Amino acid sequence: MPFEFEKLDIEDLILVKPKVFGDERGFFMESYKKSDFVKNGITIEFNQDNHSKSSSRVLRGLHYQAEPYQQAKLVRCVKGRIYDVAVDLRKNSPTFKKWVRVELSEENKFMLYIPEGFAHGFVVLSNEAELFYKASGEYAPEYDRGVLWNDREINVDWGIDFDPVLSPKDKKLPTLKNINTDELIYYRNQLDFSNADRQEVLK
Repeated sequence: MPFEFEKLDIEDLILVKPKVFGDERGFFMESYKKSDFVKNGITIEFNQDNHSKSSSRVLRGLHYQAEPYQQAKLVRCVKGRIYDVAVDLRKNSPTFKKWVRVELSEENKFMLYIPEGFAHGFVVLSNEAELFYKASGEYAPEYDRGVLWNDREINVDWGIDFDPVLSPKDKKLPTLKNINTDELIYYRNQLDFSNADRQEVLK
């Protein structure tokens, strides 16, 4: 199998480590193979690819899209080095507000799978960084949402010793207490029941 799938501390977050074949000419790797991903629990259908470039010390996040336009993401850093962060915002999740931070870089070539219901952000550790990521849903500007990167209730440890560079938009994102929780999706465990039943059970 050309990938190693490592389950992280928060359920459904998966660190994907591709097998890289390299020599003096360069390298080759598979960055996505549907059959292998499905076998390892990543059954989401990706509908959009994004490519971004950021300068040193830039922090983007924490972003998500509101229901019904929530997105799952498969994130990798193709140039430079970043800390990538995912925050569980699924209602009734046993790990609600918890977060995971991983290092993604052009050297390790790791990818982070972030399911629907999570907020996502990253900070650049190198002179610049380029990210390429797949998304399950198309970008819907009117459903674009976020949580303040340094919200004390979430308390993400970004692992940095510098003041990050943020966009005016990200500086003004609400805290967790001020987001509209009606726009968040419910945590889905192994139980199979309808949306109405789920909400009743999870009350």
